[in-house]
Order: sequence, then C-alpha cells, then structure tokens
Amino acid sequence: MEDNDVNMKNTFGILGSGMQGTAAAYDLAKFAAPARIYVGDIDLHQAKKSADRVNALTGDLICEPIEVNALDKDSLANFLNDVDIVLSCVPYWMHPMVADVAVSTMTDMVDLGGNTEVTMKTLDMDERAKAADVTLVPDTGLAPGLVNNLGCYIIESLDHCDFVKLYCGVLPQNPKPPFNYKVTFNVEGLVTEYDYEAVALRDGKIIKIPTLTEVETLEIDQLGTMEAFVTSGGTSTAPYTFQGKVPNYEYKTIRHPGHAHLMKIFKDFGFWNESEVRVKEKAIVPKDVFNAVFGPELAKYEDRDLCAVRGLGSGTRGGKKTTVQIDIFDKQCETTDFTSMERLTGFSMSIIAQEVVNGKVAKGAVRYENAMTGKDFMRELQRRDFNVKIKETIEL
Repeated sequence: MEDNDVNMKNTFGILGSGMQGTAAAYDLAKFAAPARIYVGDIDLHQAKKSADRVNALTGDLICEPIEVNALDKDSLANFLNDVDIVLSCVPYWMHPMVADVAVSTMTDMVDLGGNTEVTMKTLDMDERAKAADVTLVPDTGLAPGLVNNLGCYIIESLDHCDFVKLYCGVLPQNPKPPFNYKVTFNVEGLVTEYDYEAVALRDGKIIKIPTLTEVETLEIDQLGTMEAFVTSGGTSTAPYTFQGKVPNYEYKTIRHPGHAHLMKIFKDFGFWNESEVRVKEKAIVPKDVFNAVFGPELAKYEDRDLCAVRGLGSGTRGGKKTTVQIDIFDKQCETTDFTSMERLTGFSMSIIAQEVVNGKVAKGAVRYENAMTGKDFMRELQRRDFNVKIKETIEL
C-alpha cells in the first residue's frame, strides 16, 4: 500500500473481538478518524457485541461486525482485502499465519505477540513484506509492547545507558488469597509468560533466564511492598536490538508477595508439561488440562483491575550520572468500564497501528522497538490521560 497522508481516512480491521480487540477499536474510533472499523471474529455474535459496545461509547456507527475464521486462509484473505491494516488480537501462536496472509493481500499488520520465538517467525517475513510494500509490527501490546517504549524513552534520554529494568503487573483492586490475582487475558498466554525462559541482556551478552526466578522486592506508592520476578516474552526482541548499545536490559512481572512461589509449584511438579501422559487409558497433555481447569476457576474471581508499570534506567548525560524512572499507574475506567489491561494493551496497539497507516513506520517486518520512538509514544499515552510520572535524578 502507498504511504498514507495523516489526514487520509483509513479502514481498520480488528481480528479477534475480545477484550483487547474491543479496546483497540475504541481507541481507533477516538483518535484515528477512521473511515471504517471492521470487527472480525469467528463468532459473529461476539463481533457484534464488540462493535455495538464501541459504537455506543462513541455515539458513532463506525464499527461493523464481520464473521471471519482466522485459520481459514480464504476467509481471512476476504477480510483483509477490505482493510488497510489488521490488528491481530487472536491467540499468540496464530500471528505468523495471519501475517502470511496479510503479506499476500498487501495489508499492513500489527499483533499483540506474547512469545518471542513466535514473533521471530513473523520477523522472518521481512523480505516478503518489503516486496509487497507492507509493514508488519509484532508485539504491540503491554508487555511486550508498551514497556519497551519505556525502555526506548530511557535510552533516548541518556547519552550513555548502563541498564534498563522494566516491570509490569495487572492486578485485582481487591486481591484475595491464595494467588491474589485475577485472569485479565487468555490463561494460555499467562502460563506461557510463567513458563519457558526469558531473554535478557546481561553485561552485553544475550542470556536466557528461567521464569519465576530472581524474585525481588519492589515498592509501589499506591500498592506498598510488591514482588517482581522473571517471566518470558516481556523484552521481546529488544535485547537483540540494543546489544552493543546498552549492556543490561531486562523485564520482570509485578505481583503480590508469594505469588511466584505458588505458581512455581505448578511448574516444578509437571502441571505445565507439553508431552502427553496416560490417565485412565486416555492421552492428555498436562498443560492443556491445567489451562482448562485453572483458567475458568481463577476467572470466577470478579474484581475491577489496576496496572502498575515501571521503567528504570541509569547512565550518563552531559557527563553526569543520571537515573530515569517512569511510573504508570492505571485503574479500570469508571466511564467506559474498560479494564486497565484492556486500556494499556489495546490503546497501545492502536497507537502503533496508527503510526503504520500514517506512513511513519518502515516497510517490512519491523521490530517493535524500531517502530516508534519512546518519546513519541509517551506523548501519545499522555494524550489518553494516563497517569504517567517521569522522575530524573542527576548526581551533581
């Protein structure tokens, strides 16, 4: 597609009309001046519910529900042919399949990502995407996503950066034991973050760190003493991009104290194994059973949510040691009822999608941290009235 002038009206496609997709559609309706937003889902009733909600909130019939099967190439291609860009909000493992069809239909794409190995499959389509004159940007949600824009902002604010530490946690406003947590997105994605390994930069080297380890204490003004621990996917490709520029770059998830210990029991005792085991003459995959049982049980816990995000970095500027700390604290919106998770994930995705269709992102498969500067992203966040605090400490 041709680069679009910022004043031209674009047609957007939401693929997957759940929590994050609906929030992204709402942000597009408010800030992108779209010609049309097609809300696609395999369940037409769900797509209509999502579209109706956004239309009611905005007072504009901008969203139209569409039935589309993301796993059927013909169905997906028909959907993509009618849009300038697709925002892929389907489960993380489906994104490369969506990207493959998007390239063939010459449609720009951003996705919510969540697993770096899967993201690499999308990035491997770089040459094909360039040949088709389209842009693919994976991992445009919260973590990965927004947190790495905080990392970019910190790096951009310093002449030399020694380290970047990123933290994020979406939590219930009224936590209940034993987990003090509520499911705010697909449980499969949650377990993926708690399982596998995390990618980080340590002393200039790319390393892999086991998840649910390196627990540390973190003080959050609005929450008090919290814990943070290693989870996978949060840094995405940033350690590879910043290697040679920043010696240390890592990410941890924020939870109430004791959460990591409880979840590590499931991991250590095989509940997340992906190999089949025999149970009463039937072959089952422990992780599938865990997701099917644990997810719905945790989902029964209803509460409004909140989100705490922190970016911390240190280095030098003008020859003086400088520390930069960014804190974002957000609660479920009383006006729209969008959860904090939906707002910080869906709105962030929408921001990047708008950069793409406005011709501000290079063609090809683009790593998230190269799509938009941290300072530009922070300006967009502040336009959406998020509670963002930036503190700089300079040693004299």
